[in-house]
Amino acid sequence: MLLALTGAFALSQAYRTVAAIMGPPLQRDFGLSPQELGAFAAIFHFAFGALQLAMGIGVDMHGVRRTVLAAFPLTIAGAVLSAMAPSFGWLMLGQALIGVGSAPAFLVCTVFIARQFPAERFAAVSGTVLAIGGVGMLLTGTPLAWLIESWSWRAGFVVLAAMSVLAWLAILRWVREPGAEDHGGVARQSFGDALRGFARLFTMPHTWGILALGAVTYAAFVSLRGLWLGPMLVDRHGFSLVAAGNVAVALTLLALAGPPLFGRFDPGAARRRRILAFTLVLVGFFALMAAGAGPVVDVAASLVLSLLSGFIVLQYSDVRSSYPPETVGRALSLFTMAMFLGVALMQWLTGVVASAAAAAGWPVYGAVFAAIAAMLALGAAAFAFLPQPAGRH
Repeated sequence: MLLALTGAFALSQAYRTVAAIMGPPLQRDFGLSPQELGAFAAIFHFAFGALQLAMGIGVDMHGVRRTVLAAFPLTIAGAVLSAMAPSFGWLMLGQALIGVGSAPAFLVCTVFIARQFPAERFAAVSGTVLAIGGVGMLLTGTPLAWLIESWSWRAGFVVLAAMSVLAWLAILRWVREPGAEDHGGVARQSFGDALRGFARLFTMPHTWGILALGAVTYAAFVSLRGLWLGPMLVDRHGFSLVAAGNVAVALTLLALAGPPLFGRFDPGAARRRRILAFTLVLVGFFALMAAGAGPVVDVAASLVLSLLSGFIVLQYSDVRSSYPPETVGRALSLFTMAMFLGVALMQWLTGVVASAAAAAGWPVYGAVFAAIAAMLALGAAAFAFLPQPAGRH
C-alpha cells in the first residue's frame, strides 16, 4: 500500500520541478518575465500548501484512500489543461489544478507511516519514501529536456498526465481504507473536532519555530532544483538545455540519497534539533552561489546542497516527537502546509527579486541566491530563539 501511495508522491515531485527545464521554452513561447516564471513555479506550491489543512481534515474524517482518490483526478485534469493551454493564464490554471490534486500525495504517506510503524522507525521509513518519491524528479531532468527538444514542453505534460492516470489506478487497486485499528485506536473525527484540533496546535508555543524553519529549508532546495537551476545554467553559464538536464539528474540522484542517509543516522529526539547547523551550512552555500564564482562552483555547490537537503527528513521526525500521539497526523499536515506555502512564497519572491535585479542592471542570479540565503537565515533564527518543545534545547 505504501508503495502505491509513494507513486502518486513521485508524480507530485515531477510536477513541482518541471519549471527548471520548462522555464526557457516557456519564456520563449509566452514571452515570460522572470517574475512570471517565478509565479508559474509558485502557483503549484501555493495550491498544494493551501490545501494541506483541508487534506489533513479529509484524512482524519475519511482516511487515506478516499482522500487521495478524490483529489488526484484534479492533477490529471490540470496536466491535460496545461498541455493544451493557449495562453499563460490557462497554463497557470492548469498548474493550480495540479497543485490541488497533488496536495495529499506526501501527507498520506507520512500519516500512513506514523500510524503503521513504530516511532523509532519513522525517520528511516520516511527517508526511504522520500528517496523513492524523488525518482519523480529524475523525469524532469534529462528525459524531460530530451522530450522538449524533440517535441515540445506540451508533450511533457501529456506524458505526466498518462503516468498520473496509472498512479491513480494503482491506488484504487492496492490501497484499502484504513480501519479503526490503523488510527491507533482513535475514532475518526467530525469536521468541527478536526478543525479545533488544528487550531490547538497554534496555541503551543513551539509550533511557530518549527513552522518557520519548515517554511524555508525545503523551499530553498525546490527553488534551486525546481525553478532556478535550468535558467541559471542556460543564461548564466551558457549550458544547453540537455546539459542543464544532465546536471538536474545528478542533483536529483544526490537528493534521493540524502533522506535515507539522514534517516539512518537519526540522533534521536534529544539531539535532533541540531538540524539547525545544517540550515546554516545551506546559508553558506547559497551565499557562495550568489557571489558568482563560475560554473564549476555553482554546479558543485548545487550538488552539495542537494545531498544536504536530505536532513529535512529529520524535521519530520522532530514534528513526530514534538506533539502528543493523538495530534501527530494534523501536526504533520500543518508542517507540510508550511513547507509548501514556503516554497510558493520563496519562488514568487525570488521571481520578484530577479525582475527587480534585471531592471536595475544587477546580477540576476546573484540577487536570487542572496535572497534565498537571507530567508534561510531568518528561518534558522526563528527556530533557534522561539520557544522549544518541553525538554529540548
